[in-house]
Amino acid sequence: MFSIVEQGGFQFKVSQGDTIKVPRIDAEKESEISIDKVLLVSDGDKVRVGTPLVEGAVVKATVLDHAKYRKIVIMKKKRRKGYKRKTGHRQMYTKIKITSISA
Repeated sequence: MFSIVEQGGFQFKVSQGDTIKVPRIDAEKESEISIDKVLLVSDGDKVRVGTPLVEGAVVKATVLDHAKYRKIVIMKKKRRKGYKRKTGHRQMYTKIKITSISA
């Protein structure tokens, strides 16, 4: 059984027991969250596709950790002008473990 959920503007294909990294969620560590934006639920040959969401489908997950991705370096340069800028960015994420999928 798997489902496709939307979290933080991104879509993820998840199954029970999967660990995924989603954009930062305001939730305490080790707390349980529920994701209501379920776009598709598949159980073997039975597939339910939402328009846009599947009615009554909920994916429950446990928050494992909050952290930052690795640094992305942004470099700007204009040749022969003496112009160089170097900056970086680290996006925050939440690591969650999928505990159950109910449709």
